[in-house]
Amino acid sequence: MLIYRYILKAHFAPFFISFFIIIFVFTFQFIYKYIDNLVGKGLSWWVISQLIVLNLAWMVTLAGPMAVLVATLMAFGSLSSTNETTVMRASGLSTLKLIFPVLLISGILCYGLILFNNIVLPEANHRTRILMTDIQRTRPTFVIEAGRFTDDISGYNLLVKKTFENSNKLEGVFIIDNSNQVYSNTLTADSGEINFSKDYSKVVLDLYNGEIHQIEKKNPKGDYRRIKFTKHIVNIDAQGFGFNRSEDNALSRGDRELSSDSMRSIISNIQRNFEMDISSSILQVRQLANDFRSFKYDTTVTDTIGFKQTQLTIQSLMNRFKGFKGKLLSQKQVIAANRKQTDSLLVEIYKKYSIPFACVVFVVIGAPLGILTKRGGFGVAAGMSLGFFLLYWACLIGGEKLADRELLSPFLSMWVANIVLGLAGIYLVFRDSLNIKRLFRVKTI
Repeated sequence: MLIYRYILKAHFAPFFISFFIIIFVFTFQFIYKYIDNLVGKGLSWWVISQLIVLNLAWMVTLAGPMAVLVATLMAFGSLSSTNETTVMRASGLSTLKLIFPVLLISGILCYGLILFNNIVLPEANHRTRILMTDIQRTRPTFVIEAGRFTDDISGYNLLVKKTFENSNKLEGVFIIDNSNQVYSNTLTADSGEINFSKDYSKVVLDLYNGEIHQIEKKNPKGDYRRIKFTKHIVNIDAQGFGFNRSEDNALSRGDRELSSDSMRSIISNIQRNFEMDISSSILQVRQLANDFRSFKYDTTVTDTIGFKQTQLTIQSLMNRFKGFKGKLLSQKQVIAANRKQTDSLLVEIYKKYSIPFACVVFVVIGAPLGILTKRGGFGVAAGMSLGFFLLYWACLIGGEKLADRELLSPFLSMWVANIVLGLAGIYLVFRDSLNIKRLFRVKTI
């Protein structure tokens, strides 16, 4: 027990130091990436602080496994450099017994991160989306960057020379309007102002002192119109502008804003509704088959009324048959859409468990590597852990893309990195007892 306590003590300081360093790096990267969109837009420091704090949730999810890998490499590298692991192994402790206490703590940390990913992270992501939506409502210029085209608007490309921090005024406006199927309009204005309509369904651009240049799309060499204006109003769909009303969407959450239980419930509802639809269709087809079977075409009917009634019955049966044929084709599309939505949800479910489980995998592969390298410095540990985590993250992103294209199952797409690195770590842990080199040793005379 004293040896186990000593090994765990060697991990605590490197873990917490590396954890806070990684959080600091992620925070700095976030601020550097969004500094132009946050500062100079009239946002208070309280709102900016809220955004940073809410984004700490996904940083904690990633920083936990990374800190475990760095701490494991540093601790076992330091113990190996002073030959302490050699003494422990000589006293009868195998590599597996040396890493057992660390595996136990990493399992507890894994369980804590799973709870964090299912309780805290979805709520933080949801609150972040609502906060961003409210910022866009109060500051439409938030999504506009001066000197760069804004192409988030469907059918419009917007370029603004200058925006103002404490108002929604614009200076030097240039708009390419391709929303019209016949004409292409190019608008220029000396100044303008951007606001939302009262129901927040439209973005209203008030332009002043400008021109409209209009040409035909199919015949660019045809008619050309040039219109000068003192004031011109452009209405743009707010949905295309990237704006959603927080009241309408406060309860509608994306897959990153749901817990695994909620996503499993959605998958069950999708399957249940589809099975009910299939059952209903089967009953209707059986009824149609019985109607066809019971229908008898009487060739002896000669009166006009009876003949028309027979024709109407036949036409009704054929229309029902054609309707079921169209419904069968639509159900094939529904099956494809349901499978795609289900796979997307399953990817997020498995991700909530695979990333925390990396804590255990990184201990399994980090401990023998630390013993082999015999270096406990932060630089060596950080460099090796960065390489492993880049490989791990590349497998996650690549697996998610393959799962979206239905080329790989959602389970394998999220767990392939853990499986590969875990098997490599198990080999390194047991390689001395397995003595695989002896199997390939060639005797020479």
